[in-house]
Amino acid sequence: MSRETLLKAVNEVFWDVFDDESLDIREETTAADVNGWDSLRHITLIENIEDRFDIRFTMLEVNGMKNVGEMLDIIAERARE
Repeated sequence: MSRETLLKAVNEVFWDVFDDESLDIREETTAADVNGWDSLRHITLIENIEDRFDIRFTMLEVNGMKNVGEMLDIIAERARE
């Protein structure tokens, strides 16, 4: 799966979780950039990403993600496994 395809799929998850199809999620997007991205929404987002890509993040990975690009790195890595 290409990086662009991954980002598009992640965007769709964001749209569902935040109920906002106007969101334009980019690799550099952080929680501070998205209205309503609090700790509870973060957990929901992670669960939905895991379900969408059939992966599981470790707690260390979840705590270490600083932006969407880092999330994409992990998803891409898992897709190769």
